[in-house]
Amino acid sequence: MAPIGGPTGGGQAGFGSGGSFTGPAEALEVIGDHAYAYAAMEAASTSDDTRLDFTTGNYYFVGRLTCNGSADPSSVGEGNTTVWTLSLNGTDVSRIVTETVSEDMPSTGYNEIIIAPYTEVKVLSHSNASSADRLTSCIMTGRIYR
Repeated sequence: MAPIGGPTGGGQAGFGSGGSFTGPAEALEVIGDHAYAYAAMEAASTSDDTRLDFTTGNYYFVGRLTCNGSADPSSVGEGNTTVWTLSLNGTDVSRIVTETVSEDMPSTGYNEIIIAPYTEVKVLSHSNASSADRLTSCIMTGRIYR
């Protein structure tokens, strides 16, 4: 099996087997037939914030994008509204809205997705208020098929 993307070819350690998680990255990591991308927890921002940004390889991806709204463990009752935008090859294809203020909307949003080979994937977040203490996160997990 030829390596796919990542620092040594598909998120694999230099010795050819699945590498361990080394921290958040703006990349799709591949371990066998499984793939994942974890964006670091970042402060809510009123500017577009790129959370994931990568190009898939010679496989298609079937999985889920999970977006978590801003949260501050020391002040659980406060929060923000965040809009998440998924774009494929520069075209916006989906928006997820999360809200952590009055909790009348979900604080976590999901999209089931299929992504074609060699597709540029980007996820942006944009909140209604900036806060260094209210952190957002997003995760993409699934399987690849060759």
